[in-house]
Amino acid sequence: MIILLFTCFVILSFVSALLLSYELRQILHSFFASLIPKSKDRWTNAKQFAHELNSAASPEQIQSHWHLQQWWILIAGAVLFSSILLFAFTQPVTASKMEADYLKKVDPQIFAMLNGEMLDAPAEVEENLVQDAIAEALALESMNNSVISATNTVPTNLTMPDDAVFEAHSHNDLAGADRKWHKMNPRFKQRLLMVMKTMREQHGYEMVLLEGYRSPERQNNLATNINTTRAKGFQSYHQFGLAADIAFKRDGKVVISERDPWAMRGYQLYGQVAESVGLTWGGRWKSIQDYGHTEYRMPGLVKTREMAEKLTSEGQLQASNINVNP
Repeated sequence: MIILLFTCFVILSFVSALLLSYELRQILHSFFASLIPKSKDRWTNAKQFAHELNSAASPEQIQSHWHLQQWWILIAGAVLFSSILLFAFTQPVTASKMEADYLKKVDPQIFAMLNGEMLDAPAEVEENLVQDAIAEALALESMNNSVISATNTVPTNLTMPDDAVFEAHSHNDLAGADRKWHKMNPRFKQRLLMVMKTMREQHGYEMVLLEGYRSPERQNNLATNINTTRAKGFQSYHQFGLAADIAFKRDGKVVISERDPWAMRGYQLYGQVAESVGLTWGGRWKSIQDYGHTEYRMPGLVKTREMAEKLTSEGQLQASNINVNP
């Protein structure tokens, strides 16, 4: 493809030079005139017209053939403009290419892990499937005889940073969650998509996004219940497009509850895979364990409103490909 584009560019450059150079046209004219028979009247008339058009570009014909000279300008301009269109359509600047260039510059680690291939976000999960999953999760949690097997218990003898702010999603609060991908920063989004791909291909778990970006207003509202989250607005990585809550999809249904042994096993695998690509998993926390939560603790991040706006706007590199209402 590169060779073809280079060849087209050389040809277009040569044609443009031919159209703009009187001397070059004269040389080519003399060459082809010696090869083509001149006996036919049609060729003679064509040759006469070509000669008149060609000679119009010479300095001696500026006054008498100015009207023909304008054609050379138009033809050369059309060829150059066509070359611009050719390269514009053969090398389009796609959203994926923009995201790849962005990650190559700001996060070469994830760019290297992806081998330059940008992963596409899946379709947004249907609202009715989430509502059914919430109802099923609440029913499971209300049953005293539904307990998690001891072999599926997540270890709690792990230390966490002193400044860690823990949070957990509440099933009742998922109705107001933002499940779109366009405000999630590519540095986190591509890591999460890589994890989802690994979970699907290696472990057979299909995953869906329950919540990605979360507004500071929604965060403050959730923080009124300390059993849901202890992070207020701009304290959670959700406001920076660097966190997400996920669930699993089995037989066409979304499964949220950790009391489902199959889902709990999936959360454990999810945590292992997420940590392997540099994400922090909420299932390791000592307080308010959140098995479906992962976040990217970007080095040097300053949690301010301005930084949140900057990082979430960077996540909209692919927004043009998604029909969303910001």
